[in-house]
Amino acid sequence: MTGQVAAILLAAGKSRRMGSCKQLLPLGDTTLVGRCLDTLIAAGLSEIIVVVSPEGIEVAEAARRYPVEIVVNSRAGGDMASSVRRGRDAVSSAASAVLVALCDCPLLLPATVSHLMAEHGRCPAKIIIPCHDGRRGHPLLIPRSILDELSDSETLRDLVRCDPGRVCCVEVNDPGVLIDMDTPEDYHKICETIGSV
Repeated sequence: MTGQVAAILLAAGKSRRMGSCKQLLPLGDTTLVGRCLDTLIAAGLSEIIVVVSPEGIEVAEAARRYPVEIVVNSRAGGDMASSVRRGRDAVSSAASAVLVALCDCPLLLPATVSHLMAEHGRCPAKIIIPCHDGRRGHPLLIPRSILDELSDSETLRDLVRCDPGRVCCVEVNDPGVLIDMDTPEDYHKICETIGSV
């Protein structure tokens, strides 16, 4: 029997390639972090943990407008895996799985997230990865028992690769699972895409 799915939104990135704090860049009538949270909430997620850096005070303030919990990855030079571990430690015991979402994937559709959650109900022991045109994307939905295996020396990629038999790839009609926003060029393309919707 599966419990609820919680989400961790990774928003602790330093935005080095963007040149400014990308989490707060305007997208439509909100910001990058706001759009990502709107997507998770629209998909029906009620437990959302937002991981920010110690310098991410303004990102935390923007996220606090939503019904989320904010945690800080205070590890020096913290990478994505350390942010995942920090978020995981804040997830309630009621969650049977955790959706690990990236703050730089703003075109992800709520329906895709809902579909991954439904797949968890059918395959509760599997890591569920969305694919589009045969390419793996984000976010990953990971059973809590597997996410608990993530040690200080491992990455999410290590978890996925260590046992291919527990991975389920789900084809979705959502190119947003493949599109991330790292550079000013990426940002302008995404703004154009949103403007054309």
